[in-house]
Amino acid sequence: MAKGGFPGGGFGGGFGGGGNMNNLMKQAQKMQRDMEKAQQELEGKTVEVSVGGGAISIVATGKKEIKEIVIKPEVVDPDDVEMLQDLILSAVNEALRKADELANSEMGKITGGLGGLPGLF
Repeated sequence: MAKGGFPGGGFGGGFGGGGNMNNLMKQAQKMQRDMEKAQQELEGKTVEVSVGGGAISIVATGKKEIKEIVIKPEVVDPDDVEMLQDLILSAVNEALRKADELANSEMGKITGGLGGLPGLF
C-alpha cells in the first residue's frame, strides 16, 4: 500500500480528470433540485392522527405545520382540563412524529439513505 494507507498513493483516486468531478457536481445539483421539489410537495401532503378513541384529531403537513385540530365536545370537561391538555399534547406530538416520518421517507427516496447528513434538509 502507498503511504497514507490509500491504494495508488494519495487521494487522487477517482477525482483525477475533470469529467468525474463535473459528473459529481451535476449529480449533486440534480439531487438539490429534487430535494427542493420534494420539500415543496411535502407542504401539500398531510398526516392525520387521533387520540382518545377519536376524541381529538390533528392534521399536520409534511412540513410539520398543524393545519387542523378537532376536539369532540364530549371530551371538554371543565372539571378535568388537565386531561384535555394531555390529549391535545399527545395528539400534536404524534402528528409531528408522523410528519417527520413522511418527510424522512420522501427525502430518503432522493438521498438514498443519506438523509442523516447535516445540512441536507
